Amino acid sequence: MNDDQFIAPRFLVALVLSIVCLAAPVWADFKAGEEAYRRGDYATALHEWQPPAEQGHADAQYHLGLLYANGQGVPKDDVQAWQWYEKAAVQGHAEAQANLGILYDYGRGVQQDFKVAVYWLRLSAKQGNDSAQRRLGFMYERGAGVQQDYVQAYMWYNLGTANGAKPGDLRRDALAKRMTPEQIAEALQLVREWRPIKK
Repeated sequence: MNDDQFIAPRFLVALVLSIVCLAAPVWADFKAGEEAYRRGDYATALHEWQPPAEQGHADAQYHLGLLYANGQGVPKDDVQAWQWYEKAAVQGHAEAQANLGILYDYGRGVQQDFKVAVYWLRLSAKQGNDSAQRRLGFMYERGAGVQQDYVQAYMWYNLGTANGAKPGDLRRDALAKRMTPEQIAEALQLVREWRPIKK
């Protein structure tokens, strides 16, 4: 075996080790931020999450969005919340996608756009995010960003109540009073066939 045959494996080992060494501090910063957040020390959480967020860590980006959206440790700033949520959302972060959809729905930090709201809510809902599922049901019920469709609304409300969320139950049951038995049966069939998409 010549020296060239050893170069490729050595390079791969060095590459993997360097990635692991660089990722460990990012993960440690994120965990330290989580612990600070649980204690209510939002300034420290912000300090710990900022570097990994800037390096592309989706969970850190999402959590920075929460801090800005709620004004925790920073002045409330929906534009900053939107920017951080969007960075995490494009990476497939379901909670960031749901929150981004809500910002577009209400026009907080961004121009109100129901179609864009539905886009982000649908991505999150398809991953099984119950909050996004209930919100998407509401978009279908009122015909905001999508054609009004009670069957779809009922389906998403029903999926969004799987973990016992009462608001979805109440909206679904109120909507059922305006639906035919055939529409309800169709919605329930869609619920039975539905499978989450894992990112």
